[in-house]
Amino acid sequence: MENMEKIIGKAAVLIEALPYIKRLQGKRIVVKYGGSVIAKEKYCESVLRDVVFMRTVGMHPILIHGGGKAISDRMKKEGINPKFHHGMRVTDESTMSIVEEVLVDTVGSNVVKMLSSFSVKALHLTRDKIIKTRKMTEYLGEEVDLGYVGEIEEIRSDILIKKCTEGIIPIIAPIGFGSDGKPYNINADILAGEIASSVRAEKLVLLSDVLGIMRDLTDESSLFSTLKEDDIQSFIEKGIIKEGMIPKVHSCIKALDNGASKAHIIDGRILHSLLLEIFTDQGVGTEIVK
Repeated sequence: MENMEKIIGKAAVLIEALPYIKRLQGKRIVVKYGGSVIAKEKYCESVLRDVVFMRTVGMHPILIHGGGKAISDRMKKEGINPKFHHGMRVTDESTMSIVEEVLVDTVGSNVVKMLSSFSVKALHLTRDKIIKTRKMTEYLGEEVDLGYVGEIEEIRSDILIKKCTEGIIPIIAPIGFGSDGKPYNINADILAGEIASSVRAEKLVLLSDVLGIMRDLTDESSLFSTLKEDDIQSFIEKGIIKEGMIPKVHSCIKALDNGASKAHIIDGRILHSLLLEIFTDQGVGTEIVK
C-alpha cells in the first residue's frame, strides 16, 4: 500500500506541473548559473537536466553560465593574484585570455557536451559575437579603469530567438566584444537581465548559492518567497539586499520592466530547484513580481 501511495504521489506532482507547462510552452526562459553550482558536477547535472526537461516540454530556455571560481583557480596556478573592485574582477589582457579560455573552452564546452549527452541540441554562441560591448569607465558612480571589463551596448536577440525556434538551447558566457574586436568581461547577472529583456523572456531565473533573498542569511525561515519590485530599493537601503545580491535584483527588475511575468532567485545546490521553482505552486526560492 505504501508503494502505491508513493506512485500516486508522483502522479500528483505531474498534475500540479501541468498548468505551468501549458502556460509556458513556446515561451523563452532565461536561466543564469555559476559559482559553486557550476563547480560541482552533481549540481551542474541537476540544473542541465532541468533545462532539458524545459526544452522537451516545449519551452525555449536560454542558458547563461559563469565560472568565476574556475577562473580564479586558473589564475592562481599561473601565478596571477585575482583582484576585485566592489565585486568586479579587474581584468588585464592576460587575465582576459584566461577568462575566455576557461569560460568558453572549458566550462562552456563541458556544458554543451553534457546537454548533448541528454539528446538535445545546444550551441555555445559566445564567439559568434552576439554581445557587443564598450569598455566600462564608471561603476557605482565612480570613474574606474578595470581593464577589459565591458558594458553591454547591443545583444543580437534575433540570433538567440532563431536558435530557440530551431529547437536549439543557446549557451552564452559573460563575454562581449568591443568595436576593436577584443573580448571584454561582463557581470553575468547583469548580462542575464539584459538578455531576458532583449528576447522578451517570460521568466528570468538566477541560480545562486543561497536560498534566495533572506532577512538573515543564517536563518532559513527568514526567506522571502515573494517580493514586489517596489520593495527592492527599501531592502537595499536597509541592508537586507547587499553585495552580490544587488546586481541580481537589478537584473530581475530589468527583466520585469521589459515584459517578464516573474523573476526568480533560487539555490542551485538544491537538486532540481529549477523545476521545483517553475512547476510547483509553492516554489523553493524568492520570486520577484511587478
